[in-house]
Amino acid sequence: MKELIYRDECYKVIGACFEVYKDKGHGFLEAAFQECLEIELGLQSIPFATQTPLTLSYKGHLLKQHYLADLVCSGKIIVELKAVDKLADEHRSQLLNYLNASGYRLGLLVNFGHHPKLEWERLVL
Repeated sequence: MKELIYRDECYKVIGACFEVYKDKGHGFLEAAFQECLEIELGLQSIPFATQTPLTLSYKGHLLKQHYLADLVCSGKIIVELKAVDKLADEHRSQLLNYLNASGYRLGLLVNFGHHPKLEWERLVL
């Protein structure tokens, strides 16, 4: 069986997400969940950066346009947050685009809007 990449770091980030969901439930906007998660990551001493710009290029030319990752944790995991009823393919595509643009290998898609439990997926490039 293959080893999961960034297993320990991923486990800690998802644990922080569960902690936020346990406290706040599913009825808030994405921005509120992001703020709560930033606080929780800080409380758990998990390194992170918010609204990290991911540069885009075309045939070797940098574009003015860029993506903004909700969070980058431990300098190597993109965390894309949602507050929707259910994750959809367009959410997965968004995160895969972020991974392709950035060169990061692991992304976590986390949905705080799902009921009755937190919905999350690991996407590996």
